[in-house]
Amino acid sequence: MKRPATVLLTALAPVSWGTTYAVTTEFLPPDRPLFTGLMRALPAGLVLLALARVLPRGVWWGKAAVLGALNIGAFFPLLFLSAYRMPGGMAAVVGSVGPLFVVGLSALLLGQRPTPRSVLTGVVAAFGVSLVVLKAAGALDAVGVLAALASTASMSAGTVLTKRWGRPDGVGPLALTAWQLTAGGLLIAPVALLAEGTPPALDGRAVGGYLYLALANTAVAYWLWFRGIGRLTATQVTFLGPLSPLTAAVVGWAALGQTLTPVQLAGMALAFGATVAGQLRAGTDVKEADGGARHSAGHPRPRTGNDYSAAAASAACAFSARSTPARDSEISRRRAALGSAEASHSSVLRRVSSETWIDG
Repeated sequence: MKRPATVLLTALAPVSWGTTYAVTTEFLPPDRPLFTGLMRALPAGLVLLALARVLPRGVWWGKAAVLGALNIGAFFPLLFLSAYRMPGGMAAVVGSVGPLFVVGLSALLLGQRPTPRSVLTGVVAAFGVSLVVLKAAGALDAVGVLAALASTASMSAGTVLTKRWGRPDGVGPLALTAWQLTAGGLLIAPVALLAEGTPPALDGRAVGGYLYLALANTAVAYWLWFRGIGRLTATQVTFLGPLSPLTAAVVGWAALGQTLTPVQLAGMALAFGATVAGQLRAGTDVKEADGGARHSAGHPRPRTGNDYSAAAASAACAFSARSTPARDSEISRRRAALGSAEASHSSVLRRVSSETWIDG
């Protein structure tokens, strides 16, 4: 698949997550962040596990548990805690600091040295977020802000580790998603029971809200997300994050009657523009990384004109050691053949370079 299509499909995940806050506040029982996280994760994980029909093996039991804890088990409760205590747009836009976390963690865990441009775009995005948070109308809830930041840090760590560990041979993103959702849901279950007690009574609106969160917002969205992590860089994936606050703000304004001040709108535009710029830069980096990865993985390096010239020189030396009229004739013939191959190869290279090929 072409890389732009991969980016667009991966972007559907944060767009879907941007609706989480409106669904949580309008459809779900109040003050049940742990139960809501459980209902979002575990049913989705079990459905995907039934579809994938693959269980972890060996060290992947531990790795799946760690990834499930970071991406799901800690992330979901913190996310819903922030959603219950803050307006949807405010809670979501805090997530745009994710690129800064991922840039730092990628340097530590992936050996990817941060570039000045990536750091700058992350700082500008964070500054835009601060404009939104600090200028919000009314008093912001400190616990909600801290929960939103902690949820972002947790998922950023999970994203980088997912990229670092990859997937076992023969295991696709569907199974990897199922493992993490199931592990995260099982981690949340006892904590939810101890902290919040028995599950609340659910009406039709709550059932519909939980079905949407479990299927579209989690099973499908996380499958697209982990699929994207396998095909893009960790930084490129996380720079899609601003689509979530943008969606949340639009939904909050259009459906919930929430208002944003001009300063907040400017902050969101600044954060979004900075992270989009980082996404474009990450797209350049990933193509360069792809080339090196392909060669190191055993793909043959394309032969250049210099390769053919070197081959011709080597052949000439081999034959000239014992020069005779017959060998001289053979050398001339082989030089002509190699020269023809070089010219043909150069023609192909010129034709390829005039096109735009993006592997995906």
